[in-house]
Amino acid sequence: MFYLQAINGPHAGKRYEIKGEKFVLGRHPDCDLVIEVGAVSRNHCQILREASGCWLEDLGSRNHTFLNDEEMWITERRLLRPGDQFRVCEVSFTFKTEAPLGPSPGTTDSIPRIIDGAGLGAFLDDDEARQSSSTIMSKLDVSRSSRGGVHVAASAEVKLAALVEITQNLGRVLALDEVLPQVLKSLFKIFVQADRGFIVLESPDGVLIPRWVRMRREDSGDTLRISRTIIRQVMESKEAILSADAASDERFEMSQSIADFRIRSMMCAPLLDSEGNAFGALQIDTLDQRHRFTQEDLELLVSTASQAAIAIQNAQLHESALKRRELERDMQLAHEVQHGFLPDKRPDLAGYEFFDYYQPADQIGGDYYDYIPLPDGRLAIVVADVVGHGVAAALLMAKLSAETRFSLFSETNPAAATTRLNEKLCALNIQRFVTFIMVVLDPREHRAVIVNAGHMAPLQRRQDGSIVELGDEIVGLPLGITDALGYEQAEVEIRPGEMLTLYTDGVNESIDGNGAFYTIERLREHIQKESASPTVLGPAIIEDVRRFLGKAPQIDDMCLVCFGRTAKN
Repeated sequence: MFYLQAINGPHAGKRYEIKGEKFVLGRHPDCDLVIEVGAVSRNHCQILREASGCWLEDLGSRNHTFLNDEEMWITERRLLRPGDQFRVCEVSFTFKTEAPLGPSPGTTDSIPRIIDGAGLGAFLDDDEARQSSSTIMSKLDVSRSSRGGVHVAASAEVKLAALVEITQNLGRVLALDEVLPQVLKSLFKIFVQADRGFIVLESPDGVLIPRWVRMRREDSGDTLRISRTIIRQVMESKEAILSADAASDERFEMSQSIADFRIRSMMCAPLLDSEGNAFGALQIDTLDQRHRFTQEDLELLVSTASQAAIAIQNAQLHESALKRRELERDMQLAHEVQHGFLPDKRPDLAGYEFFDYYQPADQIGGDYYDYIPLPDGRLAIVVADVVGHGVAAALLMAKLSAETRFSLFSETNPAAATTRLNEKLCALNIQRFVTFIMVVLDPREHRAVIVNAGHMAPLQRRQDGSIVELGDEIVGLPLGITDALGYEQAEVEIRPGEMLTLYTDGVNESIDGNGAFYTIERLREHIQKESASPTVLGPAIIEDVRRFLGKAPQIDDMCLVCFGRTAKN
């Protein structure tokens, strides 16, 4: 029998038997193995069963199929051998065959070999109620013994040699995928009768995952089936257990691997973190009934598990630190890329002055502003706010930047251009919306056309010092909600000395340490009393917001654009 085993993804460890002459993998529901990943093609690749063996063939997929560690994807069909691994986008599989049982370790006609690897285990849900014939002969409370030191009845030489071996091996590695095999390698040296060993770790969402397996048998390419009941019991009780004859223990009755493997003795110990919480378990077993594990072996395993838990935690912390550093580098790069979408300089427009300010709450944000010169001499000033902030908002902001320019160059009418832009965003179907304000300035006529998609109205400071909210009567829905409605526009004259202020809610909804909002009213009052120019008004507003916040953190992206006509023009 030929089958595939998922190495990673939501179904890691699951087996898929290859039936028939053709076995197709892809995203289409009719495939023999459906992979629900967006980057996977509808019919991505297939396995052909022939007399000569199983052949892997790519079906012209968009993102290709990769075999083993080869950098290039396969371009023609390739013969699969047991143990080969191939990758479909980010999902990987191992090709395996079901093999007959080999000779037992200890016989003279075969030299046992060690097989170990990640993703070789799958859990079996046992019947927890059927435990009346348990052969568990010993338990050891790890939560107490791991803190006060374990009394090992074995000889001091054995204990010392074992712990030195483990300490030396684990002290040289930091990566988790190096620590785990070293732990099992040390156990196989300490317990020479061991035939199988595995380490199970609990994911942050509580799922038990077999992370590393080590087996001594020739046919150990088969999936190791693991009793979820035993692992959970050991972790919840924080007690290591020793079973004299696992083959006759009803806890293991449903496990086919136990029956096939004729396991005669097993030990399982929890892995505890520095606070005494169980985050996994370590188990070894043997089929040699002449060398069953003893109480002394269990105590030694507990000591080993204590050392292993420290090493695993250190490796996890090290990997977390590396991922955090990598994420910080990526975020810094994203910050630089995002700023590349923003204007690198303010418009040089005779008779007008401009000021702009942009500060995301995180390294990247969802606010956006732009100056877009149009072919007929007009200038579009845009301010927008993608709902939320962070990576998703920043990606939509980048899309918005490109689509805004395309729409403006496709439609000369600002309202029609905004309607077209909305249709583009609705077509993305990403369940996010954007508040958007656009002012198209004609510097020759000194008039501005305003289109508002759910954004705060621009504040105009007139010659007499009064403040007016422009375009209230034509405000439409934010972009990305529905493409069933179009947008309207309003026109306003800009006289000498008059200024317009555009902003996002990160300004007026700034919250101080007492929970009070900055408010639009405070913004209006500040604009009203500042009559010099946009280049004076803009910095004064930002300074006032910072003064209002005090030591309170900025909780949302802030964007401000001020522009106006000089008094002498």
